[in-house]
Amino acid sequence: MHIHAYSWLGEKELFDRESLRRPPVRPRPPVTAEDEVDDREDKERYRTLLETFRHSELPPLETSLWLLKSPALIRATFEEPKDAAAWLGRELTEHAPGFLSHQEADTARLARLVTTAADRLTHGTDVSFGFYLGRTSFLSLALVTCSPNHWLPDLPCPRR
Repeated sequence: MHIHAYSWLGEKELFDRESLRRPPVRPRPPVTAEDEVDDREDKERYRTLLETFRHSELPPLETSLWLLKSPALIRATFEEPKDAAAWLGRELTEHAPGFLSHQEADTARLARLVTTAADRLTHGTDVSFGFYLGRTSFLSLALVTCSPNHWLPDLPCPRR
């Protein structure tokens, strides 16, 4: 197992558009001859939507679905949970001055998040955190286990 790190900083309004953060639903197989024509169109539409989802920098609704995204969105890869948690700690420290809530920026709280993240990663569980920065911005940080992922073990590694 290894761990991929992802981050996104952008407009909260865009983050809230959940339809953009879901992968497309696979088309159903054709039942009749008439469905054959629709099936080709549905498959092409699905491929287009999937590529749009894969290349969108927006965080997916489910943390493990980051593995469907383009490898270019991976910020770092780690073999050890403690190294991945250290990356998280650096990201939290960098962005903490901008957190909307002073409680979220508390250094003791951030240290607990990093410790908890290391423990969860050790057990093969993904980690995801989100924070408001100012009134309109949102920061999303995720650490996703890979090869295999705990929640979706059949997802291939995006780096292969």
